[in-house]
Amino acid sequence: MTTEKTALTANSTIGAWLQHPAGEQIVRGIAAQAGMDDHALSVLRKVPLGLLIASSQNAPEGLIDTLVAKANGGRVPSDTEATGLAWVETITPGRFDGKTVIVTGAASGIGRAVASRVAREGGRVIAVDITADRLDALVAEVDGHQVIPVAGDITSEAGIAAIVAAADGQVDALANVAGLSDDFAPMHEVSDVILERVFNVNVFGVIRLTRAVLPLMIAAARGSIVNIASEAALRGSSSGLAYTASKNAVVGITKSTAFMYEPYGIRANSVAPGGTLTGMRPVNTNEFGLSRINKQRADVPIAVPQALAASITFLLSDDSVNINGAILPSDGGESVF
Repeated sequence: MTTEKTALTANSTIGAWLQHPAGEQIVRGIAAQAGMDDHALSVLRKVPLGLLIASSQNAPEGLIDTLVAKANGGRVPSDTEATGLAWVETITPGRFDGKTVIVTGAASGIGRAVASRVAREGGRVIAVDITADRLDALVAEVDGHQVIPVAGDITSEAGIAAIVAAADGQVDALANVAGLSDDFAPMHEVSDVILERVFNVNVFGVIRLTRAVLPLMIAAARGSIVNIASEAALRGSSSGLAYTASKNAVVGITKSTAFMYEPYGIRANSVAPGGTLTGMRPVNTNEFGLSRINKQRADVPIAVPQALAASITFLLSDDSVNINGAILPSDGGESVF
């Protein structure tokens, strides 16, 4: 005879909290304070409440334990008693043994999740970002694994040179994760400043770093490149002109690279994420563009960065040996809406 699990923990999803009498009141109270509507709660339904609170810069220490205790009559239960536990990544030991993998944007979000997973699966990670202190935090988080931080800018010659030098002559895989969002501006209102800033990172940075490491892959007669595109590369209702155009360019870069270097044993693929809990949000938004996008919002759950890392590391690894030139939507089905 089994006992029904009714307790809530930090690892229970927001959806599970909303289905719990006490939990629903707590989550709706948090949503009201944050100005979140029912749609926002719906798309967050697969995110564990603990992770959402941890991602908030203003959350007081110990808040999640307080909320869990409040929902469970004053006690903090274990996950073995809990309902609605979120998905948890499963590490494949040794999948990247002996491999050197460059990961850009490694200090936060999807890039950090990719760097962490590759390192924990045996790889030597060249972790690239412009934020040195966050890279140090990543190194501390995966202590005992091989992570070489490079605080460099992929839009500069010096940054590219530092990344290649850190690889020390071996690059088995490259994950071009670093990217910038735009302000949702449409064609008639997009500024040159936004166009240049977004394209410098999302397009020219990808080209320049890939161009720099390709000779090492050609010499080794093997390599895997994964470029991060976006839902914006699959439809026109996801972002503004600059970001949408840049991510369509990433798809073209991926296909050209896949074709040109197939004879050298080099594969290039792309992952197109949907909504992901990364914290990457534009500071200023274009009113016209944002109003149009909000009318097309699909009720598809936001993913955690580790879920994107699962897709990306699959394509980086030899498990995807027969995949080249593919554009993989890792979006919870958003692209079919």
